[in-house]
Amino acid sequence: MGPLSEAATAQLRELAPRVLGVLVRRHGDFADCEDAVQEALLAAATQWPATGPPANPTGWLITAASRRLVETWRSDSARRHRENRYAVGTHPPGPVSAVDDTLTMYFLCCHRSLTASSQVALTLRALGGLTTAEIARALLVPEATVAQRISRAKARIRESGATFRPPTPAERQERLPAVLHVLYLVFNEGYLASSGPRLHRVELTTEAIRLARQLHARLADEGEVAGLLALMLLTDARRPARTRPDGALVPLADQDRGRWNRDAIEEGVALITATLPRATPGPYQVQAAIAAVHDEAPTAADTDWPQILALYEVLAALAPGPMVTLNRIVALAMVEGPAAGLAELDAAQADPGLAGHYRTSVVRAHLLDELGRPEEAREHYLRAARRTLSQPERAYLIAQAGRR
Repeated sequence: MGPLSEAATAQLRELAPRVLGVLVRRHGDFADCEDAVQEALLAAATQWPATGPPANPTGWLITAASRRLVETWRSDSARRHRENRYAVGTHPPGPVSAVDDTLTMYFLCCHRSLTASSQVALTLRALGGLTTAEIARALLVPEATVAQRISRAKARIRESGATFRPPTPAERQERLPAVLHVLYLVFNEGYLASSGPRLHRVELTTEAIRLARQLHARLADEGEVAGLLALMLLTDARRPARTRPDGALVPLADQDRGRWNRDAIEEGVALITATLPRATPGPYQVQAAIAAVHDEAPTAADTDWPQILALYEVLAALAPGPMVTLNRIVALAMVEGPAAGLAELDAAQADPGLAGHYRTSVVRAHLLDELGRPEEAREHYLRAARRTLSQPERAYLIAQAGRR
């Protein structure tokens, strides 16, 4: 029995939120339904390679998850009355609505009874298709912390009595920042996989862009929704040039810009150009503006680094964080020279989010290289290579160290 194909894996990832939505709408208990869907996905990943995908994958998953729910309830004597109501033999799954419930599920997971960090962790796990380890790397927190947040979030949603329904305008406004953050993190994991043999996980970037488009269609006047969609389009436009035929990583400065997706760039630039003058500035709009500056430069040498640095100064004021700090240092080094960048990096090392992160070592290695200190640069390239779990990144960093 071979592994599940990439296409089938992508299909499962896309169907999971829809199946979860069906079960939550019918049975109401989010925590039990989410556990049941995860069991159904595991069963599909185990059985489909041997039997082939079923004619109706959605129905198969709903049936498998529903059976799992019944098994769970049978094991709990206090819930036997629900077994009589929901047993598969008495109430078969029936036809599945053609409505895409995924965004509604995102807003449900971002329930007001949860802390912001728990909203993000739960949604990434239940709907984003990320593992607990991947979520931990995305949020820069220990894996045990993420697991605890997800467990507590499920319990809180159960206690709150949250039901499956589209959010009211007030709820949508309240929960929108968390939904945007989750979509952003799902996209990022797809664009630069934090572990494994592939640089990209296209199924994640595709799904994040699809949902961002849906959100923008419903909330066209929300500047940050437009900003996030523009950021995704402008970033994903470079994907065709980010790897060589053998899968090796190609850094931005060395990419063949003729391979960039010009349609996506034009759409993203038009979107952020129309949004910036009318919307309240937000971090996604600023990041989209930075991406647009990169994408509109004919060559790497033509990049307007002073403008990028100025935009990072704005971003650092709006949404400070370790990766914003690191990217601002890179921009500073491009404008004021590697010595200035290295001094800033030394000062920033006190941030725990930067101190042990492999990207900090990558930036340090590059700046040391630019300053003519190849032996030190080699040491930090190798240090970064040991810390990253991405095989393409590790290969690139080892190659960089070998040239010093």
